[in-house]
Amino acid sequence: MEIQVKTFKELSIDQLYEMLRLRSEVFVVEQDCVYQDIDNKDQKAIHVLGYENGTLAAYTRIFNAGDYFERPSIGRVIVKMEYRKQNLGHEILRASIQTVETLYGHQTIEISAQTYLEKFYNVHGFLAVGETYLEDGIPHVRMIRSVN
Repeated sequence: MEIQVKTFKELSIDQLYEMLRLRSEVFVVEQDCVYQDIDNKDQKAIHVLGYENGTLAAYTRIFNAGDYFERPSIGRVIVKMEYRKQNLGHEILRASIQTVETLYGHQTIEISAQTYLEKFYNVHGFLAVGETYLEDGIPHVRMIRSVN
């Protein structure tokens, strides 16, 4: 997978469209969740795009401490349906963790994870903290990846 890391202003119009389309395909349509994905946070985010043969197959967005959570964070972790079962989720998350470390140093990372993905995030050193909660009608849990 080819990884590209870009600020909002560095995204081309086509990349922005691909990113928003992928997020809508999965988070709104596939998960049947009506929510405001375009949330005025993308402008502050660092966007990690994973391409397979020219197709946006995986994506995350990253925030510095204080821009979303108190700590640096990774969100909107997504893999296009037809690319699942190819470990692209692990690949894009590893690239995102590396990007956080490169840009912001080795710090604790905080995420809001859908609870069914808790074991996926455990593989990457994230541990659940606190109780589960509903976010846009979907059970989530706060997870922390501490610096070793």
